[in-house]
Amino acid sequence: MFYFEMNDDAELRLLEPRHAENLFFLIDQSRDFLREWLSWIDFTKEVNDSEEFIQSALKQFGDNNGFQAGIWYKGVLAGVIGLHHIDWANKSTSIGYWLGEEFQGKGLMTSACEGIIDYCFKDLALKRIEIRAAVENTKSQAIPKRLGFQKEGCSRSSEFLYGRYVDHYIFSLINED
Repeated sequence: MFYFEMNDDAELRLLEPRHAENLFFLIDQSRDFLREWLSWIDFTKEVNDSEEFIQSALKQFGDNNGFQAGIWYKGVLAGVIGLHHIDWANKSTSIGYWLGEEFQGKGLMTSACEGIIDYCFKDLALKRIEIRAAVENTKSQAIPKRLGFQKEGCSRSSEFLYGRYVDHYIFSLINED
């Protein structure tokens, strides 16, 4: 199982079915805040939707194709971070993440990303990690910039988000960086 202690107050743990209510509550409490940049928010309407997400995440982990971990802050679920997919042939992956509104500005996501990066390069022996962030989402872009990722370019009309297409900046980190 994946586990990473970020500091005395925070840790990363794989999401389990018993976390479905906590996950749904966190999403529901931050729904308007999260909806600005996450296309799946409107599809998370009840606890069962969070249960289904966790089950698919556990299958992903069991298939050795990445994982989804809860970010726990002082014992409370604060957000989620994970690997979208692992391209084993090219030894690369991409990181996705989000935090509930009340947990912003505490350095949690930077620390969580550091743990994931360390795990990807040391334990999984990957070569490349990518983070994509909407061009207008400056908070999300701050994370890869802070962690030494290089901005590679812009993927135009990369995501259909509530009636409009948004462009994504692509950031990468190579294990030698």
